[in-house]
Amino acid sequence: MAEQRTRPRDAALGTGLGRVLLLVYGIFALSASARALVQITTHFTEAPLAYLLSALAGLVYIAATVGLAIGGPRGRAIALTSCSIELLGVLVVGTLTIVDAVAFPDATVWSEFGQGYGYVPLVLPFIGLWWVWRHRPTAP
Repeated sequence: MAEQRTRPRDAALGTGLGRVLLLVYGIFALSASARALVQITTHFTEAPLAYLLSALAGLVYIAATVGLAIGGPRGRAIALTSCSIELLGVLVVGTLTIVDAVAFPDATVWSEFGQGYGYVPLVLPFIGLWWVWRHRPTAP
């Protein structure tokens, strides 16, 4: 008989709030990746830095979604790393798009701290990191 595997207790799929978090990350993974794909394939030469940063954002959102969904030590490590990169990215890119707008002739997901997405990209990594911290394993 096959051994039945159970989902780790810290996987976001196990609770309502976790499912909402995964839904938002999934939407951002899809939208950022699709946006980057269209931008890169149709007019890459117009703003290559912005479009590559959108692609990076898409990959980060995909990784965060997977990490939060699978939970356990591996999922926690993936989620922690990707949410940290996401936070750093949105802060750095957000600042650069305000300080040096000429370098960004077209917007990225993280431009102006995610203004084009209702600042969700600025808030989301804090919630993701909170989730990872809040659902960390406790000592027996």
